[in-house]
Amino acid sequence: MPTAKPSFREIVDDIAAKINSGELVPGEKLPSTSELADAYDVSTGTVYRALSLLHDRNLIIGQQGRGTYVADHSTG
Repeated sequence: MPTAKPSFREIVDDIAAKINSGELVPGEKLPSTSELADAYDVSTGTVYRALSLLHDRNLIIGQQGRGTYVADHSTG
């Protein structure tokens, strides 16, 4: 039986775990939407949905025309 493609929630969980573990650090640029879609073997719509949820959780920030980055939560 073929393996199911990851849902947007699995992408969210994976990226959030990488942020929380320090594998992805504040200010680090995430791959493009199309690169993430290829990596997870999903549509770009699924990636957009996952990124939207990560943004709502304040884990990432988008910069128009520049990309998506890991949010900086330092309280300095």
